Amino acid sequence: MKRLVKWLVGLIVLVRGIQRAREPEPPRERIVEAAGPHPRAELVVAGLLVAAAAAAAVAVVAYGVGWSTQAFGGTLAAAVGLLAVALVVAAKTFIPTEELDEPYPPVGQEDESRAVTQIVRESGDGITRKRLLGGAAGLAGTAVGAALLAPAVSLGPVFDTSRLNESPWRRGRLLVDEQGRPLSADDLDTGTFYTAFPAGADPKAIGSPLILVRLDPRELKLPPGRAGWAPEGIVAYSKICTHAGCAIALYRNPLFTPTEPQRALVCPCHYSTFDPAAGAKVLFGPAGRPLPQLPLAIRQDRRLVAAGGYSGPPGPAWWGVRNA
Repeated sequence: MKRLVKWLVGLIVLVRGIQRAREPEPPRERIVEAAGPHPRAELVVAGLLVAAAAAAAVAVVAYGVGWSTQAFGGTLAAAVGLLAVALVVAAKTFIPTEELDEPYPPVGQEDESRAVTQIVRESGDGITRKRLLGGAAGLAGTAVGAALLAPAVSLGPVFDTSRLNESPWRRGRLLVDEQGRPLSADDLDTGTFYTAFPAGADPKAIGSPLILVRLDPRELKLPPGRAGWAPEGIVAYSKICTHAGCAIALYRNPLFTPTEPQRALVCPCHYSTFDPAAGAKVLFGPAGRPLPQLPLAIRQDRRLVAAGGYSGPPGPAWWGVRNA
């Protein structure tokens, strides 16, 4: 009998709780002053958001297709600028502002939490096209986010990194210049360096660009086994620095020996310096290994061709960490 009474009392309490939960709360006095609708401003904001999304989409296309850096940067800047203007117009038009000179209430008061919720709800009462603005904001945010993340694709393959060590150079492959014209041994002078690419291969591949330098054969001090790699004193090395993947763009050719340093290939980004006469060993800087050397041969028509593959994998040394 006592157990039955307890069940009845519990049921009554549950029913009373449900009834109280269903009872509507008494209307509370408005905190935020009622604002009138702004249909034109809403359309302006929605149009700015859609324009920002379109500019961001063009930026993604520009990066994917390979347009100029200015095209990608300009469209991305336009997208971010349009998004900023849309936010400023929305803030100036839709969001009510007021100044209250009173101390902050203690933290954790339930009434203040309800007041904040009420302020947020009442602040949006004047917006009549909430779905339109929400959809436009989502579209703009997604497009701008995709445009900002697009350059991350150029960091390299995420899952299969074996392609980073591939080289287009094979025995007999012709060396060509930037215009695709074959390079002859007679075209190379001492005192300067040249850039070469593999004929018929992607010139943008990490293993494609070469540095060519003609030296006095008597100055060569190549590693063992490379005696025939530099015909007539012409040496070829990967143009990609083994430190951080920058391009070797400087050739130090002293004119007043012995007061000046010896000949060297220099990366202008972090000043890694390599000796072209000694297998491009590191003379100075943060690079941890020599530039990979490519063996050369001269055909009967005096054109330069590869006599094999690189002496090592091209590119920065940190790529090898994934393969360790």
